[in-house]
Amino acid sequence: MEKLQTITANRVDLLTRTIAPVTMSFVDGRITSIRPATAIECTGYLIPGFVDAHIHIESSMLLPSQFARAAVLHGTVATVSDPHEIANVCGIAGVELMLRDAAKTNFKFYFGAPACVPATPFETAGAVLDVAAVTRLLDDPRIGYLSEMMNFPGVLTREPDVMAKINAARLRGKPIDGHAPGLRGEAAARYIAAGISTDHECTTREEALDKIAAGCQIAIREGSAARNYAALESLLGDHPAAIMFCSDDKHPDELLLGHINQLAVRAIANGYDLMDVLRACSLNAIRHYRLAVGLLQVGDPADFLWVEDLTTLTIRETYINGQCVARLGKSLLPEIPPEILNQFAATRLAETDIQIPAKSKRLRIMEVIDGQLITRSTMGAARIVDDFAVTDPGGDLLKLVVVNRYLPQAQPAVAFVRGFGIAAGAIASSVAHDSHNIVAVGVSDHDLISAINAVIDDQGGLSLALNHEIKTLPLPVAGLMSTESCQTVGAAYAALDQRIKQLGCSLRAPYMTLSFLSLLVIPSLKLSDQGLFDVDKFEFVDLFV
Repeated sequence: MEKLQTITANRVDLLTRTIAPVTMSFVDGRITSIRPATAIECTGYLIPGFVDAHIHIESSMLLPSQFARAAVLHGTVATVSDPHEIANVCGIAGVELMLRDAAKTNFKFYFGAPACVPATPFETAGAVLDVAAVTRLLDDPRIGYLSEMMNFPGVLTREPDVMAKINAARLRGKPIDGHAPGLRGEAAARYIAAGISTDHECTTREEALDKIAAGCQIAIREGSAARNYAALESLLGDHPAAIMFCSDDKHPDELLLGHINQLAVRAIANGYDLMDVLRACSLNAIRHYRLAVGLLQVGDPADFLWVEDLTTLTIRETYINGQCVARLGKSLLPEIPPEILNQFAATRLAETDIQIPAKSKRLRIMEVIDGQLITRSTMGAARIVDDFAVTDPGGDLLKLVVVNRYLPQAQPAVAFVRGFGIAAGAIASSVAHDSHNIVAVGVSDHDLISAINAVIDDQGGLSLALNHEIKTLPLPVAGLMSTESCQTVGAAYAALDQRIKQLGCSLRAPYMTLSFLSLLVIPSLKLSDQGLFDVDKFEFVDLFV
C-alpha cells in the first residue's frame, strides 16, 4: 500500500461550481477524503487535470510516452487520441504500437478506432482498415471510441460500409467522433443523426450553432495549423455544457510552450466564467467519453493540478493516479525505450521526374490560408519556359509535389500553390495527411528533388534544401515520429521552421500547413499522389485549364 498523501489548498469543484479551502487525502491512486480547512492553511488551488478532447499524438512527432513527458508540464493528464496517422502507414500494427508505448507511462491516453483508413480511395495509403478491422479494434477494451468519421458524404448517403462502422461502435456503446468541415443546416443534422456526437472542424460560430442544435458536442480547436478559438470562443458563454478544448495537431516546438492550459488562460483573460472554462478543459470531455479521469471528488482517481492562482494557472504540481508526474516545470515521467515500426519503399527521384510540360497558359492554383486547413481553388497564368510550366517566385507561385512512399519508382504528382511566400529553397515532409506520402513545396526543381531525396534517404522525416545546404529531422517511426524527447525534436523542428522563414515563408507553421495540402477531405483544392483533386466536387481535375 502506498503512503497516504495530503494537500491543503483551495479546491475548485466543477460539480458544485464552488471554491473552498480543503485538506485532500489520497492513497493508492484515489482520493480518500476531502475535509474542510481554513483559508490561512491553504496554498494555491486544486483544479481537475486538463484533457485534450481530440488529438493525433503523431502530429507532435513524438511517441506517446515522450508526448506525455512534455504534456504533464502544462497540466494535461489525458488525451482523446485518434491514431489514424500511423494506421494509414502501418495499419492495426501501428495502432498496437501506440497502445503498447502508451501503456508504459503514467498518463491517460484514450485511443479510438480509426474510421477512415484511407481517408479516400483517391490516394495511396499503407493500409486499409475495413469494417472487420475497425470492429476488431472496437472490441479491444483499450479502444474507447470510433475516431473521426471523415467521410461525411458517405454518412449523408448512408453508404453501407460507413454505416457498418458507425453501427459497430453504437452496438458497443462507444462514442463516435465527427469531422464535417462547413456542414450546416439540414445536412449537419442528418450527419449527426447517424450517431455522430462531436465535431472539431467548425470554423464559424454559425456552423457550430447548427451542430449544437442537432445535439453535437463542439471541440474548439487551437492547434499548430488550424486555429479556431477566436471564431468560436463566445460559445463558452452561450453553450458551456457543449464545449470542449482540443488541439487536433500539435507540433513539438509549440508543445514545449504549452497545451490546453494556454486556451484556459486565454479564455479566463477574455472574461469567461472560470467554471465554464475549466469544464471545457476537463469535465465535458470526461463525461462525454466516459474517461476514468478524476474530478476532485472522494473516490475519484487522484488526477489534478496544484496551481498557484486562477488567472495564470501557473502549475506547481501535476498528479495522475496519485503520482506527482511534474513539479515546478520538471517532468517526473521516465524515458521509455522506443519501438520502431515503418513502411517506406520510395526511391530517389531526378529533376526530370517533376517537370511539367505546358498544355495551356492557364493553371488551377491551390491557395493556402494561414491558420486554416482549407485552401482556395483559383485560376492564374502559367509561367512557361522552354515549353515547361515553371515556378514564379516573384508571383509567389511555387511547385507542390506529392510522391507515393509505398511504391518504388512511382511517378510524382505535381501542381502549383500560392501562399508560402518562399523566395528560394524547398521543404519536404513524410508527414502528409492522411496517407503520409511525401509532400514538398519549393522554388527550384533542384532544391525540390534534394529535399524529397533527403526524406527518402532517412526513410521518413522533414527536410529543407537550398543549393548545397540540406537540413533534416529524421522520423524513423512510421515516417511520423522521432524516438527522441520533445526538447530535442522541438529544437530541431524550430531550426527548420526558422530557416524556411528566413527564406521568405510568411506562414505561422509552414511544415504543418504543407502536411495538410494532400488531405482530400478538407476543401477546396488538394493534391494526392494520384493527382490534383477538387474536394468540393470530390473528383480529380486537370492542372491546366
